[in-house]
Amino acid sequence: MHWRNTATAYGLLSIGMHWLVALAVFGLFGLGLWMVGLDYYSSWRHTAPELHKGIGLGLFALMLLRLLWRLVSPPPAPLSSYSRLTRLGATLGHSALYLALFAVMLAGYLISTADGRGISVFGWFEVPASITSIPEQEDVAGAVHFYLAWGLVILAGLHGLAALKHHFIDRDATLRRMLGRPQPTSQAHKEL
Repeated sequence: MHWRNTATAYGLLSIGMHWLVALAVFGLFGLGLWMVGLDYYSSWRHTAPELHKGIGLGLFALMLLRLLWRLVSPPPAPLSSYSRLTRLGATLGHSALYLALFAVMLAGYLISTADGRGISVFGWFEVPASITSIPEQEDVAGAVHFYLAWGLVILAGLHGLAALKHHFIDRDATLRRMLGRPQPTSQAHKEL
């Protein structure tokens, strides 16, 4: 398997970033739901939000790297078996996922920096607060973050269901390509 994407398959770097982003999104969602229910006396009351922020900023960096990688190593062409509607749906779905991801991370940043303090990333470095003048910034950004997070997880779930539909109903190579499994040679030639 190659590090870079090819015309018919995703490379190891794209596959790894895809699944790492998925793990981070669902992990952050679960952590976020859990931490808002912590009471004042919980030993995790301060640790969980710091962990959530650090992982969130790591995810932001990974998404920037992922966008750069798409320019350096473009994804494989859509399968020839896709209808025009399927291609449009895939483009819109992926665009919505990227947009929701960046929007939820921006809202998280605005929550965390509303008081003018930067965000410490695991004690390694600090991301400065640059926007602090929005009226009721913490509350507004908190509501946006909450609803966007739910929307993102629902979109990601639909994305996963679409991949399963392609695999089990359409019986095409969509899911196999993102799992790093090669297509059968005869099918690869048909889809070029």
